[in-house]
Amino acid sequence: MNGSMAKSTIAKNSIRKRYFTKSLSQYLFVIPAALFVLLFMVYPIVYNIIVSFQDLTLMNLRQGGSFIGLQNYIEIVQTEKFVIALKNTIIYTFSCIFFQVIIGYLLAVFLNQDFPFRNFFRSIMLLAWMTPLVITGTLFKWLFDVDYGVINYLLTSLHLIDNPINWLGQESTALAAVIITNTWVGIPFNMILILAAMQALPSDVYEAAKVDGASKLQTFSNVTMPLLRPALLIILVLGIIYTFKVFDIILIMTGGGPVNATQVLPFYGYELAFVNFNFGASGAVATIILVILLCIALVYLMMIRKEEAE
Repeated sequence: MNGSMAKSTIAKNSIRKRYFTKSLSQYLFVIPAALFVLLFMVYPIVYNIIVSFQDLTLMNLRQGGSFIGLQNYIEIVQTEKFVIALKNTIIYTFSCIFFQVIIGYLLAVFLNQDFPFRNFFRSIMLLAWMTPLVITGTLFKWLFDVDYGVINYLLTSLHLIDNPINWLGQESTALAAVIITNTWVGIPFNMILILAAMQALPSDVYEAAKVDGASKLQTFSNVTMPLLRPALLIILVLGIIYTFKVFDIILIMTGGGPVNATQVLPFYGYELAFVNFNFGASGAVATIILVILLCIALVYLMMIRKEEAE
C-alpha cells in the first residue's frame, strides 16, 4: 500500500515537473517582448507623467526637478498658445479623417470592381502611404511654394486665381495646405482597409437584396454600412490616433507658423521641451495628449461592446 502511494506521489511530482518545465519554456518566449514593452513603452509613459508634476528645466536637469503638483497643467491650460494648439489639432484631425475616409471609401468601391490591371492600380495607390513623411512634406512644400509651386501654376493657368497664393505663409491657408498634405498621405491606408473589409462581405446578402428589388442607395444604407460598421470604427479610431499625434509634417512644412496658424499639441510639446527646455511643461502637454487618446480608445471600446450586445 505504501509502495503504491509512493509511486503515485512520484508520478504526480513528475507531471508537475513536466508542466512547470513546459510553462517555463513558454514564458521564456514572452519575456523578451514583455521587457521591450516595459522598457520602451511603459517606462517612458510613467516617467513622462512623473516629470509633468515637476519643475524640471535645463537649469536643474542634473539635480532633478522638484514636485510642484498640478502647477504645470494649470499654467499650460491657461496659455493662449495651448488653446490655439488644441483647436488646430481638433480641426486638423477631424478634417483629415473626414476626407481620408470618404475618398478612401470611394476608391475602395472603384478598385473593388473587376477591370484590367486592378491589382496594379491598388499597389500604385499605396506608394503615397509608403513614402516617408519627410519626403512627402518636402514635396508638398515645393508644390505649395508661392513662387515656383505647381499648384499655383495650375490654378493661375486655369484662371481660377489671379495671383499666386502664399499657401504656407499666411494664416488663412497654412492649416488647409497641411490638411491637404496629410489627407493625401492617409487616403491609401483607409482605402486598403476598407477594400479588405468589402471583400470579406458575404455575397449572398447582396444577391438577396437584388432579388428583393433594393436600389443601390438602399443596398448601401441597409446592407453595406451595417456590415462595414465594425471595420469603419477601427479605421476611424486608428486614423484619429495616428493623425492626432502629427508632428513631422508640421515641422517640415510650416514649423507651427505662421503666427501659430498650424500649431498643434505634439509640436507645442516639442517646442516646450527642445526650444524652451521646460521639460515639466512639455511632459504636461504629452500627458494631456495621452489622456485625450485614452478617452477616444475608451469610447471605441464602449461602442464595440454595444455592437456585440446588439
